Amino acid sequence: MLDETTHSTTVTPATRVRRRVKVLRITLLLVAALGLNLLVLAIPSTWIEGLRGYGFLGYIAAFAITALANASVVVPVPYPTVIAQLARVMNDAVGIAIVGAAGSTIGETTAFAVGRAGRAVIEDTAFGRWLKRQLRSTLRSWLVLFLLSAPPNPFFDVAGLTAGSLGIRYWIFFSATFAGRIIKLMIFAELGRGLL
Repeated sequence: MLDETTHSTTVTPATRVRRRVKVLRITLLLVAALGLNLLVLAIPSTWIEGLRGYGFLGYIAAFAITALANASVVVPVPYPTVIAQLARVMNDAVGIAIVGAAGSTIGETTAFAVGRAGRAVIEDTAFGRWLKRQLRSTLRSWLVLFLLSAPPNPFFDVAGLTAGSLGIRYWIFFSATFAGRIIKLMIFAELGRGLL
């Protein structure tokens, strides 16, 4: 009979430290994501209305809000209504959409960077397998990233993580995401100007 205690794996102090650091990083990421959500949700509409006379600050607000909102890899941050309000207040859907798309793309770089660092664990799902196949070709990867970034899509962080982990060139990721986000934010900005 084989003694199973001789084959047990021992956990070294270094392994425990690595595990604790990993848990701490995940915890900090979740706390930061929650904080970003609360920060965006806490923006009073009177502040947005107050930007009416300060043109340039409205664009800075659009950039900052979308960058912060999209930097959250785990938890989605509800920023489209703020973009819609800003477009109405500024009366410039195109400008707000372009500046917001730039901020959004910079924020999405977080998921791409995490994937590039090799820390991304893409689940073995049908979507994950399909995405990996699509991102193997330069033209197809640009098109897929563009199509996934244009509509409101909770799976885009997975696309960013996958693109980073597969070594997709950053300019492909950035340009496709930026173009898609212009379309997405233009829709929200026009809705804001027309409906609010």
